[in-house]
Amino acid sequence: MPKAVFLDRDGTIIEDVNYLNHPKDITFIKGSIEAIRKLNQAGYLVIVITNQAGIARGYLSEDMLQTIDKVMHKQILNQHAHLDAIYYCPHHPEYGEYPYKQTCDCRKPEPGMILNAQKHFNIDLKRSFMVGDKDTDIETGQKAGIKTIQVLTGKGNELPAEPDHTANDLADAVNWILSQ
Repeated sequence: MPKAVFLDRDGTIIEDVNYLNHPKDITFIKGSIEAIRKLNQAGYLVIVITNQAGIARGYLSEDMLQTIDKVMHKQILNQHAHLDAIYYCPHHPEYGEYPYKQTCDCRKPEPGMILNAQKHFNIDLKRSFMVGDKDTDIETGQKAGIKTIQVLTGKGNELPAEPDHTANDLADAVNWILSQ
């Protein structure tokens, strides 16, 4: 069974610009692509899981989100790294219209995106990790039964969480993962 590292997107891989709605605004956090490459080389699946309530709020369409994801992944590929999958939750319990306005099991801190990836890739969750900047990322990993790492990029230095490990950034987190 493969092992995986689940990554939050905004504030972990790329700068959090508060509802990214255009590819021109993608800025990678220093060292994040190299960290993804290290995970690829070490045999981990690298899977992004991201709440995208901007869709429910009307800030961007699902088509634009998919364009953003393709541009981001192309930039990662251009540096000899890759993502195995990107899962996103477009829902919000209070904003938007149906089908986006709803309570769901995929919106972090619920573990639905991790569990869907686990089923699809047959992932060994006991050997997997969740890396994110917010306490909702940490709670998601905990609910899925995987080790958690909070990075201090993005909102990581503002919100309290109880991760298994705290890292300065994704590169630091990956070094810790690879030392386990």
